[in-house]
Parts: sequence; structure tokens; C-alpha cells
Amino acid sequence: MQKTLIIAAFTLLLTGCGVGNYSVQSGVEDAAYISFTDDVKQDITVTVDDRTYHIRTVRQKAYKSGRNIRQTALNTIKTTPGEHEVKVSGNGAVQEFDKKIFLSSGEHKIIGL
Repeated sequence: MQKTLIIAAFTLLLTGCGVGNYSVQSGVEDAAYISFTDDVKQDITVTVDDRTYHIRTVRQKAYKSGRNIRQTALNTIKTTPGEHEVKVSGNGAVQEFDKKIFLSSGEHKIIGL
């Protein structure tokens, strides 16, 4: 009888350890970014899903391919992750870029014009 009580008390002690459900949030922001590079800095008009932005291209340097581009309000568009229709025109000229692109959460896509 005493052995049964000890086992029951030990079982109750183990089941009451406070194990529960916990949620963990990753550090990736639920946003995506788009920047554009060109041989020269120029003002461009970008339309992302019927929203228009006026930004500036980042000068592309051939000897620094794949370099990180500093994200600023002048050269980066912040949008939601997913598929987007992107159209770009520069200085009122003919469209330079017209494609559907997919952006992952936290991704910074750099598009060369």
C-alpha cells in the first residue's frame, strides 16, 4: 500500500512540471524589399500592383557584383511577401522592366535595369 502511494505521488509530481504550449516567433520581418540598379543613378517610376513609387536607381559597379545595397527610402520599396506585378519606367521613357516577381518574407530583391 505504501509503495503504491509513493508511486502515485511520484507520478503526480512528474505530471505537474509545468510543461505547456509555447509559441516562438522568428526574427524575420513580414516584409520584402525591392531595389533597382543601373549603370548610372537615375530617377525611375515603379508600379507595384497598382501602387506607384518614385525612387532612384543604385549605380551598378561591375567590380562589386553581388554587393549589399544599403536600403534607404530613396532607393528601396517595402512591400508584402508574395507575387507582385512590377513595372518600371525611367525619365518618362518606354517601360524598361515589366515582370511578375515573387518575394519571400525578409527578402531584398535587387533588379538590374
